Amino acid sequence: MWISWATRMRASFGASFLWLVTMVYFNQGFRSFVWTAISYQMKDVLKLSPSSSQFLVSVAHSPWSIKPIYGILSDCIPINGRRRLPYLVIATILSLLPWLVLGLVTSARSSGNLFAAFLTVQNLGSAMADVVVDAMVAEAVHSELAEFAGDLQSLSWLSMALGGIFGSLLGGYTLSQLRIDTIFLLFSILPAIQLLSCSLIKESPLESDGAQNHDSKTMKFKDDVDHSNRKNSFIKTSKTSKRKNKRNNDNKRINLKYESPIRQPRSRLERYCISLKSAICNLVGTFKQPIILRPMAWFFFSNITVPSLSTVMFYYQTEVLKLEASFLGTARVIGWIGLMLGTYIYNRYLKHKKLREVLLMAHVGLGIGCLLDIILVSKLHNQLGIPDKHVVLWGSAFSDTIRQFKLMPFLILSGRLCPHGIEGTLFALFMSINNLGSTLGAFLGAALASALNISSDSFHNLIFGISIQLLATLFPISFLFLIPKEATGLAS
Repeated sequence: MWISWATRMRASFGASFLWLVTMVYFNQGFRSFVWTAISYQMKDVLKLSPSSSQFLVSVAHSPWSIKPIYGILSDCIPINGRRRLPYLVIATILSLLPWLVLGLVTSARSSGNLFAAFLTVQNLGSAMADVVVDAMVAEAVHSELAEFAGDLQSLSWLSMALGGIFGSLLGGYTLSQLRIDTIFLLFSILPAIQLLSCSLIKESPLESDGAQNHDSKTMKFKDDVDHSNRKNSFIKTSKTSKRKNKRNNDNKRINLKYESPIRQPRSRLERYCISLKSAICNLVGTFKQPIILRPMAWFFFSNITVPSLSTVMFYYQTEVLKLEASFLGTARVIGWIGLMLGTYIYNRYLKHKKLREVLLMAHVGLGIGCLLDIILVSKLHNQLGIPDKHVVLWGSAFSDTIRQFKLMPFLILSGRLCPHGIEGTLFALFMSINNLGSTLGAFLGAALASALNISSDSFHNLIFGISIQLLATLFPISFLFLIPKEATGLAS
C-alpha cells in the first residue's frame, strides 16, 4: 500500500519535487535540535534572566508574523521571470548563513543583541521558505492533480513531525556531548542540503507579458467588483432610466478600456507596483468582510490575552528541578506525540462538533494544563510520591494534545473562509495573525515575569504568574460569539 502510494506520488510530481518538499518541512521540525542549544546558550552563557530570554525569543520569531509579505512579493515580483525558486534559494541562504556565523564567530553568539539579530534572520529565511513551498505545493496540485492535495499535505505534516521527533531526541543528547558552537555547525548541514536540493527543481520562466497580463486581469476583476457594487447600489436607491443609462455607459467604458488591443506600455517597475497595490487592496478588502474578520479576531485575541511563560518554565525546570537536557528533549518528543494524538482525536471524534464547543473544550483543557504547572511549582505532587519528571512528561503530552484541539479548528476555518483566487496569500495572512498573537502573548509573558521579579535565582512569585495565566486562559471563552454559531470542524 505504501509502495503503491509512493509510486503514484512520484509519477505525478517527480522525485525531485517530493524530496524538496520533504526536506523543507523536515528542517522546520528538526529546528528543535538546535533550539534546545539556544535555550541553554541564553541561560548559561549569556546569563539572561527568564524575562529577557523570553523577550529575545519573541523578537527572533517575529518574522513568522509577516508571512503574507513574502507571499505577495513572490507572487507579484518575479526574479528572472520566476516566482518561486529564486525566493526559495534566497530563503535557504538566509536560513544557512546565521548558523555558520554563530558556529564560527564567538562574538556573534556571546552578544545578546547580535545573537538575537542572527536568530531573527534565520527565522526570516525559514518563514519565507515555508510560504514559498506552500505556494509550490498549491500550484502543484492545481487542476488535474487536485486529487493529490491531501496526500501532499499529509507528506508535509509527516515530514515536520518526524523532524520534530528526531530533532528533540538528538538535541538533548548532543548537548551533553558536544559544544554549542559545534551543534550550530552541525545543524547548518540541513539548510546546505536544502540549498543543493533547489538545483534539482526546474521552474519555467513566465512569459514576458505575464506580469502585465496578471495586472490586467487583476484590475479587470477589481473593476468588475466595483461595477457590481455600483449595480447593487443603483437597484437599492433608484431604478430610473437615467441611472440605467449611466450604468450602460459605465459598461461601455469598461469594455473599451480592457478589450482594446492597444495598451499604453509600462515600465517593469510600474507593472510591479500596480501588481503589488492590487494584491494588497484585494487582500485587505477581503479580510475586512465580517465573516472573515470576526473569527480571526477571536483567534488573535485568544492568543494575545494569554501570557506565555514557556521560557520561564524552562528556567524553573533546569535551575530548580535540575532536569537535564536529554530529559527535556524526551519531553519534547512526548509533546510531538501528543500533537499527533490530538490530530487523530480531533479527526476521529471532534470534527462533527460545533467549533464553539471544541474551542470551549480546548481552553478549559489549557486551563487544566496551567493547573498542572501550579502543582509542579507548588510541589503538591511530591506529597503524593509522584516524581517531578512524571508531571513534566505527562503535562507536556496533555498540553500539546489540547493545543491541537484549538489549532485544527483554526486551520479548517481558515481554509473554509479563503475565497477562490487568493487562497495562498490569505491563508498566510491567517497564519500570521495567529503567529502575531502568540508572539505578543510571549511579550506579555516576559513583561509579567519581569513585573513579578522572577529571575534565575528567585522563582517565589512564579506560582502567581501561572495563576494569572490560568485566569487569562479562560477569558477568551467570554467572546466565543465571534465564531460562527453553526460552524463545525468539517472541511466542507
